[in-house]
Amino acid sequence: MKFSEKWLREWVNPALDTAALVEKLTQAGLEVDSVIAVAGDFSQVKVGIVRSAVPHPDADKLRVCEVDVGDSELLNIVCGAANVRPELKVPVAVVGATLPGDFKIKKAKLRGVESFGMLCSAKELGLAESADGLLELPLDAPVGTDLREYLQLDDVSIEVDLTPNRSDCLGVAGIAREVGVLTRTDLTPADTSPVVASHQQQFPVTVQATSACPRYIGRVITGINSAAETPLWMQEKLRRSGLRSLGPVVDVTNYVMLELGQPMHAFDLDKLDSNIEVRWARDNEQLLLLDGQTLQLNTDSLLIADAKGPLALAGVMGGQASSVQDTTTNLFLESAFFVPEAIAGKARSYGLHTDSSHRFERGVDPALPIQAMERATALLLTIVGGQAGPVIEKSSEVDLPAQREILLRAQRIKRVLGIEIDAATVIEQLSRLGMQVTETDAGWRVCVPEFRFDLSIEVDLIEELGRLYGYDKLPQTRPSGKVMTTEISESRLLTERLQQLLVDRGYHEAITYSFVDPAIQKQLLGDEVEAIALANPISADLSVMRLSLWPGLMQALTYNLNRQQDRVRLFELGRVFNGSLPDVDQPLFIAGLISGQRFPEQWASQDQKLDFFDIKADVEAILAMGGGDITFVAEQHAALHPGQSARVYKNDQAIGWLGALHPRLNKSFGVQTKVYLFELSLEQTLLAQVPSFKPLSRFPSIRRDLAIVVDNQINAGEIQDCLKLIDSDILKSIQVFDVYTGDGVELGKKSIALAFHIQHGERTLTDEEVDTLMQQVTETLERSVAAVVRS
Repeated sequence: MKFSEKWLREWVNPALDTAALVEKLTQAGLEVDSVIAVAGDFSQVKVGIVRSAVPHPDADKLRVCEVDVGDSELLNIVCGAANVRPELKVPVAVVGATLPGDFKIKKAKLRGVESFGMLCSAKELGLAESADGLLELPLDAPVGTDLREYLQLDDVSIEVDLTPNRSDCLGVAGIAREVGVLTRTDLTPADTSPVVASHQQQFPVTVQATSACPRYIGRVITGINSAAETPLWMQEKLRRSGLRSLGPVVDVTNYVMLELGQPMHAFDLDKLDSNIEVRWARDNEQLLLLDGQTLQLNTDSLLIADAKGPLALAGVMGGQASSVQDTTTNLFLESAFFVPEAIAGKARSYGLHTDSSHRFERGVDPALPIQAMERATALLLTIVGGQAGPVIEKSSEVDLPAQREILLRAQRIKRVLGIEIDAATVIEQLSRLGMQVTETDAGWRVCVPEFRFDLSIEVDLIEELGRLYGYDKLPQTRPSGKVMTTEISESRLLTERLQQLLVDRGYHEAITYSFVDPAIQKQLLGDEVEAIALANPISADLSVMRLSLWPGLMQALTYNLNRQQDRVRLFELGRVFNGSLPDVDQPLFIAGLISGQRFPEQWASQDQKLDFFDIKADVEAILAMGGGDITFVAEQHAALHPGQSARVYKNDQAIGWLGALHPRLNKSFGVQTKVYLFELSLEQTLLAQVPSFKPLSRFPSIRRDLAIVVDNQINAGEIQDCLKLIDSDILKSIQVFDVYTGDGVELGKKSIALAFHIQHGERTLTDEEVDTLMQQVTETLERSVAAVVRS
């Protein structure tokens, strides 16, 4: 919110200088971003009038002017501006004046003609960034008056960075109310008394979407003067608030918006057909906006329409078809209350953001439309003339926000803020904020005004009192409380242990968006997946909720590879979003990827490329922390290489995937190196087996080695699975320690060497017992995997 300090002081004028006023606002939570002078630094610039302007004898584009600045003699000034003419009132920098940039005006001679000053444009005075000609002053501007004094240029523009909950301060009236409370100064509000109708002409209004527009105010104004100009005082207030003048009708609606906080819109009445309708958009409707854009309207967009079709996107921007032009003579003036939820996000969904949408999204006082209508009507009748008809009002009381009543307890104030505030101060401050306060035995019953959308519970009122008291004055006390012990379960791992393990193995933790590019997600997960689409995405490439952590990690990988980071190891913990609204499942997953060399570049080892077993080792290390029966089964996934992918099972339950990125995805992501990924259900990964103690055997263990020949397709996991079926209390562990192919082994076969560790807990084993076990092992392998014992 940007406004002129002098404008604010018309409403409330405390005995504070600019610096003190700015500090007060900031301390009260209305943070001031900037304080900027409204004009450049200049002096000795007066209001003058051009009495004559004749062509320069030696220059076609110059005029020799006689200018009256209130002195006894006219000044001879040479000027090249296209709009210079007799009886024009303009700023005149006399000899000795100083303009912005420390530019001093001296007596000069231009093409042989003496010049005793300079006629100024708005740019030359620091009032605008560009100008087409001289700054034309009103006809009633007093000649000879100092321009700074006449235009009240000893002023500053104050810009306040408001938080979204303070929509009540999106107008000078709201800021003035805050200053009045902070400084205990009475307000001088603008006159919003009713304007008496001078004719009875009305225009029919129908509100179909009453839940989105509970109050709609309209008025017909006829016979306006389209040639009228916006008064300079209004142009200046708009300029100092960051808006440029666009004509008297639009300027008045903008002025009322900045003053009261109520956006308004004016239609050319003669361009309207039959009636005004406030309704939702229909299929295939379009609207050409004032800025030249043509919108293909969504059916959830609220419209102002007539019998022919859409006229304006409600609460956002009007359309060109009904816009006010220089030839307009009759107006239909609109002021409405739109429910914030009906407007929120609509402008952004079309790539728009306007002053109106900014206010309506945050909430506008439901009682303000009628006040704004009367204020705007009075201003228009003064500036452009015309006759005003009666106010047209359509209200749905059941859809308007209900009056909120909050019980405020004195003891609660002391408990939350740590201070006692006397009853008189509480009543005064809340009353100045526009609230109705009634005393009770425990404290006060407070009726909250409609414009304070952010006040709903007792602590909100206490925060207001603390804010007005001064955050810097509140006592500083150390918080005290009981230390609560954390319940630690042996059946569940801590997430931090998994994170630390991966960090120890060379990974870096990544945090990526929960919103992803739908195209990337479909590439990784397949076309059949359906993700939750965002109603109001930040951008097109962040428009759906993620179904996996892989899309974010792959984008992080490509980002790093493009910046010459050729060895990348990333992991992430986060939620994925399955299902559809409103029943959305949000499980936690842990995922990771690796790419590049196995080890950082060093002198002691040759370059070694990563392979499938590197990522498998990392996954095994994670799962080993929780224990359980872990198996890896070769299955296919849309994102993974068909021959290098595996589904991970824990206690016969599928918990995730690992493998190499599919070659076609390497190409689409522009990645030249091999990429290996994993993703596991965090809930299942954290489940741990409770350890149980078994006494160590005092008796010697025996190791027997066995070499078998099997088909190449048989993996070590299958061999271990079939040996688990052997019921033996002396077989303690099985270890694969060698794999061989080559001479002595048939083509298509491989030799696998197994080590069996055998021990009894209560006695020494005999050779006969061990031989019997090894015979059972041999028979099981021959039967299950067609193994042949290698001699």
